[in-house]
Amino acid sequence: MSSTQLRVASFAELDARTFHDLARLRVDVFVVEQECAYPELDGRDIEPGTRHLWLAQGGAPVAYLRILADPDGVARIGRVVVAPEARSAGHAGHLMTAALAEIGNRPCVLDAQSHLVDFYTRHGFTVSGPEYVEDGIPHTPMRRTG
Repeated sequence: MSSTQLRVASFAELDARTFHDLARLRVDVFVVEQECAYPELDGRDIEPGTRHLWLAQGGAPVAYLRILADPDGVARIGRVVVAPEARSAGHAGHLMTAALAEIGNRPCVLDAQSHLVDFYTRHGFTVSGPEYVEDGIPHTPMRRTG
């Protein structure tokens, strides 16, 4: 297995091929695998405050997340995804650790798929609201105070 490299970039720093590969990973998992027809390209990827973090193996992304700068100054982690062939290798945990280092002491929120609440709890998040269903998948809002 080739080594895995952590990459961090704003949208302006991404070349077209890299953004394509990141979007394809997100679509392959969220839209195709999880069968959720929703607007994956929501306009937030290109916002100046958005940071894209991913793990690349052999040049291809195997895991990804983005950090958004919400208007209230809170960081929002989203689109956490690991390619099916790369799961169970600790990639999501590695990305979360890197994301939290990037965020620092700022408050941070995310909307976890409910079956992953324990994973996010291990990274300092607590449940901050009632469970809800989005695109047929139960989600739980979570918050980390920094």
